[in-house]
Parts: sequence; C-alpha cells; structure tokens
Amino acid sequence: MAFTLRQLQYFIAVAEQGTVSGAAHMLSISQSSITEAIKELEGDLGVSLFDRHPRGLTITHNGHNFLRHATKILASVSDARHAFSETKEEMAGSLNLGVTSLVAGYVLSDLLARYRRALPGVDVTAIEDNGSYLEHLLIGGELDIAVMTISNLRDRMALQAEIIETSPYRLWLPMGHPLGAADIISIKDITQEPLIMLTVDEIEENTGKLLSALGAKPHVAFRTRSVEAVRSLVATGAGIALLPDLVYRPWSLEGDRIESRDVSGSLPVVQVGLVWRRGSKLPVAAKEFLRIAETARGVRDR
Repeated sequence: MAFTLRQLQYFIAVAEQGTVSGAAHMLSISQSSITEAIKELEGDLGVSLFDRHPRGLTITHNGHNFLRHATKILASVSDARHAFSETKEEMAGSLNLGVTSLVAGYVLSDLLARYRRALPGVDVTAIEDNGSYLEHLLIGGELDIAVMTISNLRDRMALQAEIIETSPYRLWLPMGHPLGAADIISIKDITQEPLIMLTVDEIEENTGKLLSALGAKPHVAFRTRSVEAVRSLVATGAGIALLPDLVYRPWSLEGDRIESRDVSGSLPVVQVGLVWRRGSKLPVAAKEFLRIAETARGVRDR
C-alpha cells in the first residue's frame, strides 16, 4: 500500500513536536489516529522512523532522511494546487534578492527552487553579505527583499520583516561524550568544555552573550565560518558547539558521529525572515516570493 499525504502530514507533525500527544494537539485529532498512521507508514517504507522511549519519540537516521523527502512532497503538492488556483499569464521581470551567509546554505536554495518552478520567466539575482550591509541595500532600494537572520535586525523603523523559520539552539557533542549520558545538561556543564565557535551572522555574538551572562569566559578552541568545519571538529572530539537546529544535518558526512542535545536554561533562538523596506511598493515578482515563502512555512508548521 502506497503512503498517503495525510500520513506524511502526521509524520512531519510528530517529527517536529517530538511526541504523538503534541502532534495530536497541534492537528486537533486523536493520538490513536496518528499512531496508526505512523505504523502504516513505517510498514510501507520498511524502516523505523522513530525510536520509542518513555519520554516520547526520537527520530531515527532513516527518519531524518525521509523527513526531507516528505517536506518536499507536501511543498510540491501545495505549489501544484496554487498553479491551478488561478489563470494568469506567465510573469516576467526581475527580482533582486539579498541573503546572509548562514541562510544561503540552509534556507534560500529550497525557496529559490520553488520560486523558479512557479515563475520561470522571472530573472533572479542574489547577493550574499552580512546583515548590516543588506539592511543598507534594502533601505537604499538596491534590493527588493532579503532572506536573512532577523533576531538582531538593526533598523526596525525603516525595515519590515516577516519570520519564516525559528530555530532554537542545541548542543552538539561527539558520540560517546560524557555529557551525552546526562539526563539534563545545563549551560554551566559546558562552560569548561572546548568550544568550536561558528562566526557567521549573529551566531558568534549570541553564543558569546549567552556564556558571558553566566560569568564564564568561554574556552574557544577554534573559530570558523564553515559549518562543515564545525561538524568535522565536533565529530572528531576537538570540542563541542552551540548551534541552531537550522544547521543540524544528521544525514551529512559526519552526521552519524554527532549527537544533538537540549540544554536547560534560556537559550537564544535564530529567527530567519524576509525583510523589505517599510512603506515601499513591492514589485509583483517580490510579492510572489513572499507568497511562496509563506506557503513553505505553512508546510513546515503542519
């Protein structure tokens, strides 16, 4: 029996909520309906998507792999429905985009793929730079819209923003690290550990503020602008890292050698959003980019 779109929706909800009860509450359906749908989905695929334990569910490596496909399937269905919702001539014109470094590799590629499928006649130009410079270009009218981290957006009077993804910080540990066996990990537990620091966008600033608030000077073993370098260094035991879930990829080259754990206490979050000049009249091509990004967010929020 082939899996259904409803099963995919239930699977994504459980993966995001971490519990069947949480998914049932979010979808306003019974827990038994979700449990049965997940069992049927696993039976159809022939793999376990979740490890069951008393505290809830943990998505497996196979589950992470399938989550990527499930999200893309639902997004494609949403795009297809919109394509037939109204008849209109193929749109042309141009779209000038800005993007920050972290977002470029983990958010923009999916949005651009959706946009080009929907509006192949639009000429898209994108520039990657730091957030403050992109704000300058937006205010000056040199960019239509930017996809960027907005947690530390500076000029909120001149710019308007819409959140499309919120990503909490988690602790990255090499497999077998002593902290991996702890029931609860606190910030104080990690202040003496060698830290691999990612220095893109506001990541370094947020991590430094977090540790400084505890009166502890972080023991930074390595600073890098490469997420893949962080992944490799953590996997080989050179240190630990505090990073947003946005960049956690268990199916990557070093993914099966890294464990991601929650940390108790108040951790910052990374907000990714669309930013444009307040009061400006967005061109139709930019409005369509906003709509497609909102559709993608709706799929992730299910």
